[in-house]
Amino acid sequence: MEDRQLAIDVNLKDLGANDWLGRIDDLCEDYGFFEQLGREHCAGFLEAGNYLLVTFENIQSIRENNIDAEPRGFAYARHDGWSHLSLFSFKESWFRDHHVYAFFDRLVDDGFFDDFERIVFHGAGGGASYAAAAYSVVAPGATVIALRPQATLDAEMAGWDPRYKYARKKNFNDRYGYAPEMIDGAERVFVAYDPIERLDACHAALFRKPHVTALPCALLGDDLDQAFDRMGIHDVLIKLAMDGALDRSRFLQLLRARRYDPTYVRALVRRLIVTGHPKSARLVCEYMIRRGHKAFFVDKYDELSPTEDI
Repeated sequence: MEDRQLAIDVNLKDLGANDWLGRIDDLCEDYGFFEQLGREHCAGFLEAGNYLLVTFENIQSIRENNIDAEPRGFAYARHDGWSHLSLFSFKESWFRDHHVYAFFDRLVDDGFFDDFERIVFHGAGGGASYAAAAYSVVAPGATVIALRPQATLDAEMAGWDPRYKYARKKNFNDRYGYAPEMIDGAERVFVAYDPIERLDACHAALFRKPHVTALPCALLGDDLDQAFDRMGIHDVLIKLAMDGALDRSRFLQLLRARRYDPTYVRALVRRLIVTGHPKSARLVCEYMIRRGHKAFFVDKYDELSPTEDI
């Protein structure tokens, strides 16, 4: 397969859900294929080059949060010549559906993944990261990027997590079930999580294999994909993973960009105050004010030093 950059020219912003999906359908049919997978999922494929990015995303989240309301892999097909397989959910489904199982079974039987030199599975929260890990078993040797993954929602194994009650009715004990076991065939797995979010940290700890690299991201909360996008490191993270160059050290270098992210710094200030470090919180506020960030930081600075002016 020869690498080729796809001339994707489509405006997906400000479209209703049906129009958005119709545009995705047309585009994927032009360059690959598009399939409905039962009532809750669909899949689209863009055929470009020898590198394949497999993403799991919720349609509403794509439309509300992604740049230009595009699936995350479109930019790589356009600019880097990567092929892109997108699995879409219409709601937060954790991609637990026999139609999805059958889709991946068919791809394996057809030797679909054998055509690619390198493969990265990517998912971010909301069950998408769980799915990226769980379904990576279909492509031995792939790399997995799982941002804030759940290991399972099975009550017997994860009854300590009271969240996602609506999704616990799904079966997590049949095929592609327990994500930490499904990653055995992957070459490398990167699990990003906020260690301060206790339940997320518990799930992350269940991914214990030797080829798993834990990427703690303190104070970035439960929207790691959006945080990485704000900091401008998400694209670099994915490209390093595809090139086989991502490791903990490189990630920590990228994570230094959080010092310029006001959302992170606000969380840092709150944490410093709660843990009894008001002087450090005041210094951080002073630094952010000098950088031109007035909202929040001026108020907190005044609260921490009511008799002084900056």
